[in-house]
Amino acid sequence: MAQALDALEASLPSHSNGSTEHLKSSVTVIKPIPYTFDLGNFLITDSNPLPPNPSQAHLSSVARDCAQALINQLLTTCPITSSSDGVLMSLPPPTTPLPREKPLPAEKAMTKWEKFAAKKGIKDKKKEGKLVFDEETGEWVPKWGYKGKNKDGEGDWIVEVDEEKEKEKQGKGEDGGVRSEGRRERKEKVRRNERRQRANERKERPKGG
Repeated sequence: MAQALDALEASLPSHSNGSTEHLKSSVTVIKPIPYTFDLGNFLITDSNPLPPNPSQAHLSSVARDCAQALINQLLTTCPITSSSDGVLMSLPPPTTPLPREKPLPAEKAMTKWEKFAAKKGIKDKKKEGKLVFDEETGEWVPKWGYKGKNKDGEGDWIVEVDEEKEKEKQGKGEDGGVRSEGRRERKEKVRRNERRQRANERKERPKGG
């Protein structure tokens, strides 16, 4: 704050004797129309009219009064604390909206599923976390992954054999136990979903990109 005052005094014209003591003493600023402040943006607004064709000395005096009033308002209304980093001043939230630095981002194109869901009136399900209640065990278990609900039946000590499927596998010459059948189906489902996702991404990709 002291550096700001020193810089302000250095930028203003001084008396013929080079003294600036009159600036240091005039810390109280009173105007017919009170100032308005936006301390969050370090902004002060002076609504007092200027005379026609104001001189440079008059403009400098008005600027000094505004800077002094802003400093007074900061020191008297904002909390000041000391820390290991030095003396800190907490500013209030800004009240003056400022223009964006960059343009608004372009609207993201809808995916194939989003278009289909909008057409059919399908709404997104709320995310319910990573656990689901298992009614058979009476416990909360993960939806996916280790001991996940999606692996139901893979750890059973006895598995029912589908005779029709077994005959079909034997006719095709396929090998593999019944217990691993569910695991293969689950992994194949994941691969199908990944293929569909890649195909949808290729369709949504702009041509020539």
